[in-house]
Amino acid sequence: MTHAHERWSPPARDPDDDSPRLECGVFGVHDTAEASGITALGLHALQHRGQEACGIASFDGQRFHTERHMGYVGDAFGGGDLEKRLPGRGAIGHTRYSTAGGSFLRNVQPMFADLEAGGLALAHNGNLTNFLTLREQLVSEGAIFQSTSDSEAILHLIARSRRPKFLERFTEAMQQLEGGYALVAMTNKKLIGVRDPLGIRPLVLGDLNGRAVFASETCALDMIGATFVRDIEHGEMVVADDKGLRSFRPFPAQQARPCIFEYVYFARPDSVVNGRSIYEVRKRMGRRLAQESLTGIDIDVVVPVPDSGVPAALGFAQEAEKPFEMGIIRNHYVGRTFIQPTQGARELGVRMKLAPNRAVLAGKKVLLVDDSIVRGTNSVRVVRMVREAGAKEVHLRSASPPIMWPDYYGIDMPDREKLLAANHSVEEIARILGVDSMGYLSVEGLYWAMDAVRDDAHPQYTDHYFTGDYPTRLLDKEIAEGRNELVERQLSFLVDA
Repeated sequence: MTHAHERWSPPARDPDDDSPRLECGVFGVHDTAEASGITALGLHALQHRGQEACGIASFDGQRFHTERHMGYVGDAFGGGDLEKRLPGRGAIGHTRYSTAGGSFLRNVQPMFADLEAGGLALAHNGNLTNFLTLREQLVSEGAIFQSTSDSEAILHLIARSRRPKFLERFTEAMQQLEGGYALVAMTNKKLIGVRDPLGIRPLVLGDLNGRAVFASETCALDMIGATFVRDIEHGEMVVADDKGLRSFRPFPAQQARPCIFEYVYFARPDSVVNGRSIYEVRKRMGRRLAQESLTGIDIDVVVPVPDSGVPAALGFAQEAEKPFEMGIIRNHYVGRTFIQPTQGARELGVRMKLAPNRAVLAGKKVLLVDDSIVRGTNSVRVVRMVREAGAKEVHLRSASPPIMWPDYYGIDMPDREKLLAANHSVEEIARILGVDSMGYLSVEGLYWAMDAVRDDAHPQYTDHYFTGDYPTRLLDKEIAEGRNELVERQLSFLVDA
């Protein structure tokens, strides 16, 4: 068993960063030459799902090997000696933001444990809404936690199961979890992929030269030249071993409710999630946004807030029959580490990341399209920048409905009192952001973009950030409120020196 040393400090998040943090990305490949190199490529494609840390675990037929690093995939696993460091024909990988647990190396995945049945490496995307409850129970029974990540609780549950076979132990552990998750696990013989009973977090199955691949998004399959086979279904466990592929249904049947925010923001535009092209859905969101919010204004040009606003802005411009122009240029070579926690430096930081294209903006009535607006801090600066570039009018449209409620399934969003739309009317938001008009896509419009009509009694998607309709019970939150304690969505009391 080999481990990397902690050698890098995570960059501080810009306090005014207005984007929701993506959850994590997971990847796994079974019985394939150069498995760790393939996994590193897959993680490259999933880098957008987590940029604080990454890790790979491999198995060489006798031993497990792991490396876990703070920072980017390319920096951690870009060397030519990767196959020597992480040998074997099986590997899993993870790229993460800290949702449960802080930004410390001990929380970086994959996590590994020597169990009675042998070694197990596990990588997990999402958040368990009963993690604190499980942890309290496990600690009371003598478990010792080495991290503050909810993923470690899964290892303890598997280790404590008394079922005779490993898959039965694994299944028993899965049946105790609540929340939204997708995970990949590797033993000395098996690669396992599991998706939560509602399918909140995504997971796909691919084929690489006849061998199984699991990944959070199809873009990772494209990166390694694998063929997309299908989505892992909600509540499904797929096992790849020397017997081939087997599918299990360890959970009671439920209606699927995948996360609709994958389509709004998280997934890469070139991915296909639950059978739908992210790019095409976002263009449809823009089209519907134009239909809903053009009345009463006259505009000259449609400008996306790059990069995530581009597909929706394209759809908006096509529907509105107005020019689509890159009025804001993004600099891709500025890291978050540069941003300093002072007001003046933050202003400069926005200008370093986004620059106005004066030739497009000057003298024009500009309509800006952004993918979503959380706190509005970044929007204020973008609007000011566009006005200073000479725009005659500035109108802002959000290609998602107003974000009104926090998340508990792996998305790092502010609490409700910090969400702009939860505390202000649309007219107030327009004044706060300094725009001539403000508009949001409706919830109905978002479902229209998905070729659906929302069933209010049984919503087809997880959409609580817009509706307050949470798809599961929130056990940790309920218990904390019952004790009149501070509601913790994340556990991060361990601090590494």
